[in-house]
Parts: sequence; C-alpha cells; structure tokens
Amino acid sequence: MVTMQEVTRRDYRSADAEWFGATIRRMREGRGLTQAQLAEAALLSPTYLGILERGENVPTLSVILQLAAALQIHPMELFRDYSA
Repeated sequence: MVTMQEVTRRDYRSADAEWFGATIRRMREGRGLTQAQLAEAALLSPTYLGILERGENVPTLSVILQLAAALQIHPMELFRDYSA
C-alpha cells in the first residue's frame, strides 16, 4: 500500500494530472465506489487516491496498473479520451 510518507504533493497542478484525476473520479463514481473502496481494491491509501483525483500528483505506471485492475478495466481505458 502507498503510504503518505512515500508521497509528495507537487507545488503546481499540471493539466495532465488534473485530467487523469478527473478520469479516475468519473470511473470510480460511475461504478458506485467510494474513494475508500477503490483505494482498498487498488492497494492504495484513500488519502493518496484523493491526491490523485485532485491532480496534486502524477501516478507511477505501477499505480496506474493497480487502479485499472481495481476498476476491472484494461489500462488503456484510462487514456481513451486523452488528447495531447
């Protein structure tokens, strides 16, 4: 599980981080999950998931894979609507 001692918040929010966070929130809410439920399924702390959803940090590939598995989707689904 990711703990808060391991996570730093960025001094700024990038548009990409905010977009990814909104995507995670939309998918989580669409499945009727709370942050705590998704965090537990993804082996993350609820606090860290909140940080991601607010776009305050950018997840690693490992975290992206954990979130996709917890949402029971292919990781590419997390980026389907992304445009650079």
